[in-house]
Amino acid sequence: MPMIDHKFIGKEYPPIKYEIGREKLKEYARAVGDMKPIHHDEKVGAASSYGDIIATPSFAAVYALLGARNLFFDPEIKINMAMLVHGEQEFEWYRPARPGDVMTVTGKITEIYEKKDLDFVVYEARAVNQEDELVCVARATFVIRGGG
Repeated sequence: MPMIDHKFIGKEYPPIKYEIGREKLKEYARAVGDMKPIHHDEKVGAASSYGDIIATPSFAAVYALLGARNLFFDPEIKINMAMLVHGEQEFEWYRPARPGDVMTVTGKITEIYEKKDLDFVVYEARAVNQEDELVCVARATFVIRGGG
């Protein structure tokens, strides 16, 4: 018997705003070991076709999956956080994120399914910038181990 009711497939969560800071981009790139100048050097960024430094691709996890907390603490779904593990994540990028971008991220549950005594919940988020341009679509699969 599933622990997470399938009636929640399609449930949408309110938008979250996230402003991307220049130093945060640089810190994140250092933390993940991406030392490409386009992520650190403002002169290189200014001379590029982007006009500024840009986020590393994996930085999308910071802003695009921020709304997953709405799922985790949803009082209707009642996920047992002690039993939750992050299964996988994937991203589709449409344009780079830059310093000063203000992302509006909307999220929803796109799938719920079971395998043995595990529930799988797929959360999808769409991030658009202040120009209403789609920047990224992120998907994360969360696994809830048996016992609810």
